[in-house]
Amino acid sequence: MDSVPCLKAWADSLGGISYSLLSDFWPHGAVAEQYGVLRPTGFSERALFIIDRQGNLQYIDVHDIDEQPDNEELYAILRQIDPLAAMQEKLTPRPQPAPLPHGGIVMYCSSWCSDCKQARLWLKEHNLPYTEVDIYANPAAKEQVREWAKGSLTTPTFDIDGTILVDFDQARLAEILKLK
Repeated sequence: MDSVPCLKAWADSLGGISYSLLSDFWPHGAVAEQYGVLRPTGFSERALFIIDRQGNLQYIDVHDIDEQPDNEELYAILRQIDPLAAMQEKLTPRPQPAPLPHGGIVMYCSSWCSDCKQARLWLKEHNLPYTEVDIYANPAAKEQVREWAKGSLTTPTFDIDGTILVDFDQARLAEILKLK
């Protein structure tokens, strides 16, 4: 049910893709309702449906709205369904990311999160150097955030010299950093 700009941001975070994505933004949730993943509240579960070139439904992956699907699993499914397209898309397994950084301000985030964007601006306004870790590019970071946030993927999450702050709470962040 994401908007076209949201889907574009997601595609960009994957390094760009050229296969078609469906925005179920308007009419709001019409496709989600047909596929049985629209909640009565007007939101949907986080669901991925892969439909092949012949229009056949090949894959369904449904998560709670707070859970993110594993992109590597998605790549593997796409490689199985359409190996030629996978080669064209360069959907090859990504190399293992570097170990998680420690010390100073480490912000665990995602490229599309609005709170992460606000946190970047806030840190810049306060001239605070930080290390940014994209939880969708680094599976270990994703699991670390899930552990700190008691099972959810909350971004941004900060590790400030070992003090963990889940979510962008400006007052608490300033307090931890001893800003006036």
